[in-house]
Amino acid sequence: MWSREFFGVDSYHLIQWFLVYSILGWMVESAYMSLCNRRLTNRGFVKGPVCPIYGFGALGVYFILRPFDGHYIMLYFMGALMATSFEFMVAKFMRYFFGAVWWDYQDKPFNYQGVVCLESTLAWGLYTILLFGFLQRMVERLVEMYSYRTGIVATNIIAVLFTIDLGRSLYAARKGKAVFDECGD
Repeated sequence: MWSREFFGVDSYHLIQWFLVYSILGWMVESAYMSLCNRRLTNRGFVKGPVCPIYGFGALGVYFILRPFDGHYIMLYFMGALMATSFEFMVAKFMRYFFGAVWWDYQDKPFNYQGVVCLESTLAWGLYTILLFGFLQRMVERLVEMYSYRTGIVATNIIAVLFTIDLGRSLYAARKGKAVFDECGD
């Protein structure tokens, strides 16, 4: 099971990278929102410290744009476009599935429908440069720091806890009980 390859990477490493990016994304976004709100803020959809959208986003950008590694201007513009498109599609999905989007860029200049804006688009381009410049290598080194067995055990524990947390969060969101803090609220 763990030796199956996707995009030239075995599934074990792919899952480990996904988890690291999902946790790092949660840390960065929660820290940013905590600064904006001047109080501790959990910006994840679930209660635990995991934002899968960052895992999907980082790995999607990495694998699709990998042929352009080293071409930083191309990476910047393509990463900005891809991530903004992904953010827009996620917003459309959320609006359809939950009846709401859990971020609002209405007050940002050059926004479209309040779900994408120029500021975020420019940031996504920078994040893409960081991803290819050093972040992916850092994530790979981090995953190699712990044993395969530790990775398997941790993945199984995280998967069970995340599945329970996701189920509870989806139920609450469908019932209209999910609360998400916005910067400036």
